Amino acid sequence: MKIATWNVNSIRTRLEHVSNWLNTNSVDVLCVQETKVADADFPRSPLETLGYHVYISGQKSYNGVALLSKAPLEDVSSGFSAVLGEAEVGNLDDQKRVITGVLDGVRIVNLYVPNGSAVGSEKYNYKLRWLATLQTYLKALLAQHPDLLVCGDFNIAFEDKDIHDPGGREKQVMATDVERQALQQAVFDLGLADAFRKFEQGGGQFSWWDYRAAAFRRNLGWRIDHHYLSPGLYQRAIACTIDVTPRKLEKPSDHAPVTVELSSTVA
Repeated sequence: MKIATWNVNSIRTRLEHVSNWLNTNSVDVLCVQETKVADADFPRSPLETLGYHVYISGQKSYNGVALLSKAPLEDVSSGFSAVLGEAEVGNLDDQKRVITGVLDGVRIVNLYVPNGSAVGSEKYNYKLRWLATLQTYLKALLAQHPDLLVCGDFNIAFEDKDIHDPGGREKQVMATDVERQALQQAVFDLGLADAFRKFEQGGGQFSWWDYRAAAFRRNLGWRIDHHYLSPGLYQRAIACTIDVTPRKLEKPSDHAPVTVELSSTVA
């Protein structure tokens, strides 16, 4: 089973890129973030023509997540509230950032974690509250689905080697100690592990590059797009790769797709 995650930074703008990538990369599921389109306007038909079932949770101009799956998914839901209830979640589902479904017994969770804007800002505090709720959400899912794969744009570089230049990162959004601790609690403390780090221990490999300052050409990037796996799936992981090819195209997303491959049995 191959599952990819990709922040496309507008599915309508990047539809040709996504379609071409799917034609040359036979993934079972593509988890898409930042679709930036209301559900009624999502370009469903071209993707269905490619043989994908389309599951969406979007909103105009901002956020938005989708699951593109070759086989139908089971038990698809959007938002934290579907699992935790509205009383506990409050207004966190107003922004469309969570979608999940089950394929061959694997619970796939596709996330678009808030950026946080600036340290100490209202958006930063929202991000921390969102991550705390994520921990509760994933804990509830794990109780029902021991085979859990959580992927997406996390907007957090967990280690210094995930940043081209970590100097001063303690004061920079997406790399503060508080954000890293929040991710630790939401993901790692639940027993999930970073699939990419099973195969690649070094630095210099990134999934996001700013559009400015020729950042991609100079490889001034961050690794913020991740696959986190429960113990059983981690044992089944046989590869996890970042494909920088789409980032070289004209008018690309600022993110590259990241794909994890799972064997049918423990590797």
